[in-house]
Amino acid sequence: MSSPAITMKIVVLLVTVFFWNAASSIPSANADEISVGDFSSYKAGSPLPKSWEPLTFKGIEKHTRYSLVNDGASIVLRAEADASASGLIREVEIDPREYPLVQWRWKVTNILEKGDVHRKSGDDYPARLYIAFELEFSKLSFFEKIKYRTAKLLYGRYPPAKVINYIWANKAAKGTMLANAFTEKAMMLVVESGGQKLNQWVQQERNVYEDYKQAFGAEPPRISGVAIMTDTDNTGEAAKAYYGDILFKSDRLSSKGR
Repeated sequence: MSSPAITMKIVVLLVTVFFWNAASSIPSANADEISVGDFSSYKAGSPLPKSWEPLTFKGIEKHTRYSLVNDGASIVLRAEADASASGLIREVEIDPREYPLVQWRWKVTNILEKGDVHRKSGDDYPARLYIAFELEFSKLSFFEKIKYRTAKLLYGRYPPAKVINYIWANKAAKGTMLANAFTEKAMMLVVESGGQKLNQWVQQERNVYEDYKQAFGAEPPRISGVAIMTDTDNTGEAAKAYYGDILFKSDRLSSKGR
Protein backbone atom coordinates (compact mmCIF):
# COMPACT_ATOMS: atom_id res chain seq x y z
CA MET A 1 0.00 0.00 0.00
CA SER A 2 1.27 3.46 -0.83
CA SER A 3 1.27 6.15 1.82
CA PRO A 4 -0.92 9.27 1.50
CA ALA A 5 2.26 11.36 1.22
CA ILE A 6 3.48 9.35 -1.76
CA THR A 7 0.14 9.61 -3.51
CA MET A 8 -0.02 13.34 -2.76
CA LYS A 9 3.35 13.83 -4.43
CA ILE A 10 1.99 12.58 -7.73
CA VAL A 11 -1.25 14.54 -7.42
CA VAL A 12 0.58 17.79 -6.72
CA LEU A 13 2.89 17.24 -9.67
CA LEU A 14 -0.16 17.13 -11.90
CA VAL A 15 -1.56 20.37 -10.50
CA THR A 16 1.58 22.43 -10.06
CA VAL A 17 0.32 25.25 -12.24
CA PHE A 18 -2.32 25.95 -9.59
CA PHE A 19 0.40 27.51 -7.47
CA TRP A 20 2.33 29.39 -10.13
CA ASN A 21 2.08 33.13 -10.70
CA ALA A 22 1.49 34.77 -14.06
CA ALA A 23 3.23 33.07 -16.98
CA SER A 24 6.93 33.80 -17.42
CA SER A 25 7.85 36.03 -20.31
CA ILE A 26 8.82 34.08 -23.43
CA PRO A 27 10.79 35.35 -26.44
CA SER A 28 8.89 36.24 -29.60
CA ALA A 29 7.97 33.44 -31.96
CA ASN A 30 10.77 34.32 -34.41
CA ALA A 31 13.46 33.35 -31.87
CA ASP A 32 15.20 30.05 -32.57
CA GLU A 33 15.64 29.17 -28.88
CA ILE A 34 13.76 29.68 -25.64
CA SER A 35 15.86 29.61 -22.50
CA VAL A 36 13.79 28.11 -19.69
CA GLY A 37 16.56 27.37 -17.21
CA ASP A 38 19.50 29.76 -17.65
CA PHE A 39 21.34 28.63 -14.52
CA SER A 40 24.75 29.33 -16.05
CA SER A 41 24.02 33.08 -16.10
CA TYR A 42 23.96 33.27 -12.28
CA LYS A 43 26.70 33.26 -9.67
CA ALA A 44 27.49 30.34 -7.39
CA GLY A 45 25.77 30.76 -4.04
CA SER A 46 23.30 33.34 -5.30
CA PRO A 47 19.55 32.92 -4.70
CA LEU A 48 17.71 30.60 -7.06
CA PRO A 49 16.15 32.25 -10.13
CA LYS A 50 12.83 33.91 -9.25
CA SER A 51 11.18 32.34 -12.28
CA TRP A 52 11.61 28.91 -10.65
CA GLU A 53 9.25 28.33 -7.72
CA PRO A 54 9.64 25.71 -4.97
CA LEU A 55 7.42 22.66 -5.27
CA THR A 56 6.72 20.93 -1.95
CA PHE A 57 4.22 18.29 -0.92
CA LYS A 58 1.87 17.97 2.02
CA GLY A 59 2.92 15.07 4.21
CA ILE A 60 6.55 15.09 3.04
CA GLU A 61 8.49 17.10 5.60
CA LYS A 62 12.02 16.59 4.29
CA HIS A 63 12.78 18.63 1.18
CA THR A 64 15.44 18.26 -1.47
CA ARG A 65 18.03 21.05 -1.29
CA TYR A 66 18.69 23.06 -4.45
CA SER A 67 21.58 25.49 -4.89
CA LEU A 68 23.63 27.17 -7.61
CA VAL A 69 27.21 25.91 -7.59
CA ASN A 70 30.41 25.92 -9.63
CA ASP A 71 31.10 22.82 -11.69
CA GLY A 72 34.31 23.35 -13.59
CA ALA A 73 33.88 26.54 -15.59
CA SER A 74 30.07 26.49 -15.41
CA ILE A 75 27.39 27.43 -12.90
CA VAL A 76 24.82 24.67 -12.54
CA LEU A 77 21.94 23.71 -10.27
CA ARG A 78 22.76 21.09 -7.62
CA ALA A 79 20.07 18.93 -6.04
CA GLU A 80 20.68 16.96 -2.84
CA ALA A 81 18.06 14.53 -1.55
CA ASP A 82 18.11 12.37 1.57
CA ALA A 83 14.85 10.45 1.99
CA SER A 84 13.27 13.68 0.79
CA ALA A 85 11.23 15.16 -2.04
CA SER A 86 10.67 18.59 -3.48
CA GLY A 87 11.19 20.22 -6.83
CA LEU A 88 11.44 23.47 -8.72
CA ILE A 89 8.83 24.56 -11.24
CA ARG A 90 8.52 27.22 -13.89
CA GLU A 91 5.39 28.19 -15.79
CA VAL A 92 5.88 28.79 -19.50
CA GLU A 93 3.76 29.11 -22.63
CA ILE A 94 5.37 27.26 -25.52
CA ASP A 95 3.91 25.83 -28.72
CA PRO A 96 5.53 22.39 -29.21
CA ARG A 97 4.86 22.61 -32.94
CA GLU A 98 7.04 25.72 -33.13
CA TYR A 99 9.57 24.58 -30.51
CA PRO A 100 9.51 20.77 -30.54
CA LEU A 101 13.01 20.16 -29.19
CA VAL A 102 13.94 20.33 -25.52
CA GLN A 103 17.63 20.22 -24.69
CA TRP A 104 19.30 19.92 -21.30
CA ARG A 105 22.23 18.26 -19.57
CA TRP A 106 22.46 16.56 -16.21
CA LYS A 107 24.80 14.58 -14.03
CA VAL A 108 24.07 12.15 -11.18
CA THR A 109 26.42 10.70 -8.60
CA ASN A 110 24.46 7.53 -7.84
CA ILE A 111 21.41 5.58 -8.86
CA LEU A 112 18.67 4.45 -6.47
CA GLU A 113 18.95 0.76 -5.68
CA LYS A 114 15.28 0.49 -4.68
CA GLY A 115 14.00 2.59 -7.55
CA ASP A 116 11.47 0.88 -9.82
CA VAL A 117 9.53 2.68 -12.53
CA HIS A 118 6.90 -0.06 -12.43
CA ARG A 119 6.03 0.25 -8.72
CA LYS A 120 4.59 3.03 -6.56
CA SER A 121 7.12 2.30 -3.85
CA GLY A 122 9.95 2.80 -6.35
CA ASP A 123 8.76 6.02 -7.95
CA ASP A 124 11.96 7.95 -7.10
CA TYR A 125 14.68 9.18 -9.44
CA PRO A 126 18.03 10.90 -8.95
CA ALA A 127 17.07 13.27 -11.78
CA ARG A 128 13.94 13.98 -13.78
CA LEU A 129 12.53 16.69 -16.00
CA TYR A 130 8.77 17.26 -16.33
CA ILE A 131 7.00 18.83 -19.28
CA ALA A 132 3.37 19.75 -18.49
CA PHE A 133 0.73 20.42 -21.14
CA GLU A 134 -2.26 22.72 -20.85
CA LEU A 135 -5.82 21.49 -20.55
CA GLU A 136 -8.01 21.53 -23.67
CA PHE A 137 -11.36 21.92 -21.95
CA SER A 138 -13.49 21.61 -25.09
CA LYS A 139 -12.23 18.05 -25.68
CA LEU A 140 -13.24 16.71 -22.27
CA SER A 141 -16.19 14.45 -21.60
CA PHE A 142 -19.11 15.74 -19.55
CA PHE A 143 -17.88 14.09 -16.34
CA GLU A 144 -14.29 15.21 -16.94
CA LYS A 145 -15.51 18.79 -17.31
CA ILE A 146 -17.26 18.55 -13.94
CA LYS A 147 -14.08 17.22 -12.33
CA TYR A 148 -11.88 19.93 -13.79
CA ARG A 149 -14.39 22.68 -12.97
CA THR A 150 -14.36 21.49 -9.37
CA ALA A 151 -10.58 21.66 -9.36
CA LYS A 152 -10.67 25.17 -10.76
CA LEU A 153 -13.06 26.26 -8.01
CA LEU A 154 -10.65 24.89 -5.42
CA TYR A 155 -7.40 26.19 -6.89
CA GLY A 156 -8.29 29.03 -9.25
CA ARG A 157 -7.14 27.39 -12.48
CA TYR A 158 -7.37 24.21 -14.45
CA PRO A 159 -4.60 21.62 -13.94
CA PRO A 160 -2.42 20.50 -16.84
CA ALA A 161 -4.01 17.71 -18.81
CA LYS A 162 -0.93 15.54 -19.34
CA VAL A 163 2.70 15.37 -18.20
CA ILE A 164 5.79 13.76 -19.72
CA ASN A 165 8.52 12.73 -17.25
CA TYR A 166 12.02 12.37 -18.67
CA ILE A 167 13.82 10.23 -16.08
CA TRP A 168 17.17 8.71 -15.14
CA ALA A 169 16.17 5.21 -14.00
CA ASN A 170 18.23 2.49 -12.34
CA LYS A 171 17.29 -0.61 -14.34
CA ALA A 172 14.62 0.15 -16.96
CA ALA A 173 16.02 0.17 -20.48
CA LYS A 174 16.62 3.47 -22.24
CA GLY A 175 13.69 4.31 -24.47
CA THR A 176 11.15 2.64 -22.17
CA MET A 177 7.88 4.57 -22.07
CA LEU A 178 5.09 3.67 -19.67
CA ALA A 179 2.40 5.26 -17.54
CA ASN A 180 3.33 6.46 -14.08
CA ALA A 181 2.52 3.92 -11.37
CA PHE A 182 -0.06 6.33 -9.91
CA THR A 183 -1.74 7.86 -12.96
CA GLU A 184 -1.95 7.43 -16.72
CA LYS A 185 -1.96 11.21 -17.11
CA ALA A 186 1.80 11.18 -16.46
CA MET A 187 3.97 9.19 -18.84
CA MET A 188 7.49 8.14 -17.89
CA LEU A 189 10.19 8.10 -20.56
CA VAL A 190 13.57 6.63 -19.64
CA VAL A 191 16.28 8.73 -21.31
CA GLU A 192 19.16 7.44 -19.17
CA SER A 193 19.51 4.34 -17.03
CA GLY A 194 21.98 2.60 -14.78
CA GLY A 195 25.33 3.65 -13.38
CA GLN A 196 27.56 3.53 -16.45
CA LYS A 197 27.61 7.33 -16.75
CA LEU A 198 27.75 8.30 -13.08
CA ASN A 199 29.62 11.56 -12.37
CA GLN A 200 29.55 12.44 -16.06
CA TRP A 201 27.63 15.23 -17.74
CA VAL A 202 25.12 13.71 -20.14
CA GLN A 203 23.61 15.86 -22.88
CA GLN A 204 19.96 15.17 -23.70
CA GLU A 205 17.71 16.30 -26.52
CA ARG A 206 14.16 15.11 -27.05
CA ASN A 207 11.46 15.95 -29.56
CA VAL A 208 8.63 16.80 -27.17
CA TYR A 209 6.12 17.02 -30.00
CA GLU A 210 6.83 13.47 -31.17
CA ASP A 211 7.14 12.11 -27.63
CA TYR A 212 3.69 13.45 -26.74
CA LYS A 213 2.10 11.84 -29.81
CA GLN A 214 3.74 8.52 -28.94
CA ALA A 215 2.80 8.77 -25.28
CA PHE A 216 -0.82 9.89 -25.61
CA GLY A 217 -1.76 9.15 -29.22
CA ALA A 218 -2.85 12.69 -30.06
CA GLU A 219 -1.59 16.08 -31.15
CA PRO A 220 -0.10 17.94 -28.16
CA PRO A 221 -1.63 21.12 -26.75
CA ARG A 222 0.62 23.98 -25.68
CA ILE A 223 3.30 23.37 -23.08
CA SER A 224 2.27 25.03 -19.81
CA GLY A 225 5.19 24.33 -17.50
CA VAL A 226 8.55 22.72 -16.79
CA ALA A 227 9.69 21.15 -13.52
CA ILE A 228 12.82 19.42 -12.26
CA MET A 229 13.03 17.13 -9.27
CA THR A 230 15.43 14.86 -7.44
CA ASP A 231 13.42 12.77 -4.97
CA THR A 232 14.11 9.84 -2.68
CA ASP A 233 11.20 9.88 -0.22
CA ASN A 234 9.72 6.56 -1.38
CA THR A 235 12.96 4.58 -1.31
CA GLY A 236 14.50 6.35 1.71
CA GLU A 237 17.83 6.63 -0.11
CA ALA A 238 20.11 9.59 -0.84
CA ALA A 239 20.94 11.15 -4.21
CA LYS A 240 22.86 14.08 -5.61
CA ALA A 241 22.30 15.44 -9.11
CA TYR A 242 23.29 18.45 -11.17
CA TYR A 243 21.21 20.22 -13.82
CA GLY A 244 22.56 22.44 -16.58
CA ASP A 245 20.68 24.95 -18.70
CA ILE A 246 17.34 23.95 -20.24
CA LEU A 247 16.41 25.14 -23.74
CA PHE A 248 13.51 24.70 -26.12
CA LYS A 249 14.60 24.86 -29.74
CA SER A 250 12.76 25.61 -32.95
CA ASP A 251 12.70 23.00 -35.68
CA ARG A 252 14.34 25.70 -37.79
CA LEU A 253 17.57 24.83 -35.99
CA SER A 254 17.17 21.18 -36.93
CA SER A 255 16.68 22.03 -40.58
CA LYS A 256 19.74 24.31 -40.50
CA GLY A 257 21.89 21.45 -39.29
CA ARG A 258 20.87 19.09 -42.07
